[in-house]
Amino acid sequence: MQHLWTALSDRAGPKSGTPRSGTSRTGADPSTRRAGTSPPTAQEAVTAGEAFLHAHLRTALSTARQIDQVFTDEVAGRVAGLVRRGGKRLRMGFVWCGWQAAGGHGDPADVLRLGAALELLQACALVHDDVMDGSPVRRGAPAVHIGFARMHREELTHGSSEVFGTGAAILAGDLALAWADDLFTEIALRSPHGVCLHREWRAMRTEMAAGQYRDIRAQALGSSDVTEAVTVATLKSALYSVVRPLCLGAVLAGADESVLGALRSAGRCAALAFQLSDDILGTFGDPAETGKPADDDLRARKPTYLLATAARLASASGDVQAGVVLEPGAEPRSDAGIAQMRSAMERTGARAAVSAEITELAAASVDHFASTGATTPIVREFDALVRRAAGGPAGTAPQDTS
Repeated sequence: MQHLWTALSDRAGPKSGTPRSGTSRTGADPSTRRAGTSPPTAQEAVTAGEAFLHAHLRTALSTARQIDQVFTDEVAGRVAGLVRRGGKRLRMGFVWCGWQAAGGHGDPADVLRLGAALELLQACALVHDDVMDGSPVRRGAPAVHIGFARMHREELTHGSSEVFGTGAAILAGDLALAWADDLFTEIALRSPHGVCLHREWRAMRTEMAAGQYRDIRAQALGSSDVTEAVTVATLKSALYSVVRPLCLGAVLAGADESVLGALRSAGRCAALAFQLSDDILGTFGDPAETGKPADDDLRARKPTYLLATAARLASASGDVQAGVVLEPGAEPRSDAGIAQMRSAMERTGARAAVSAEITELAAASVDHFASTGATTPIVREFDALVRRAAGGPAGTAPQDTS
């Protein structure tokens, strides 16, 4: 089977190349950028974006209080709490990288605002994803629907706690989406590139919904198809986690199509490395370190690329026992069954194969990014961000990037 990273590298944008020195693909000399107007590294951009995000949440909560105090305390406050608990804010870093690759023109504050809007959009996705997957934990705390169900049991008197929790969590996710759209709209309305920004944002929201639907549909089919797994990973994670943040940042700086094409290719490779790393975390990660259960994907038999690879390798090698363990079965799976699935993924070589593909995807991503003509320091920043998203430097454990 052709390597996943090779197929992705051929899909769009320029081939890998050597960064050109001196001139960005927008035609501007990077040396003419205004000193002191932009965070000099991706991590400093993330730190500044984090500060802006917290300030924006305080404003959003103040606005919500003017509408209804109960809603603010019980719904808006939970959304803000989820956002404040983190993730690694990688989308903020990718917005900054895309902006820098395109020359870094325009108001640097809008880069931070755009990163914050993406974090709010991510909060919506996480809340709704946890409802659909029945996940009990998110970012080291009870998932939003679980918190609402607990509140119902402790403070309210009528109806089903589970139904209440689900309904309230859907509203909480909708609120996070509204906050994201509000912040994005402020940016787009004052940007000379607002129409193009909106085109990227609009496509991203639809891709997220399509990816989530393909995920639950594949799960309902009991799919072990590699192509299906790649489609789900691309729509559900790759595009909105890396590709669109890179392109949004670049569009904010007035990027041309050649830069956007290279960033799309870079983003697809990076984001799939990110997703495959997350698949491994979801199967082999330590909940104490990741902040989320390690059994959820296996118990629900999520149609991940790791699972599809293990099923393919089991079939190819004639490992009947592994094939039986990995095939769709009665739900929920027992603890013993989950342990057998983990063992099969190790024995078939699926974990090692997917880990190797993560490394190849990360390298291909950096090559594509370099072909934008970004300066060497910016390419290095992107490289570090990709390796952090896909598992960190050699010898370190993957990090939960939700």
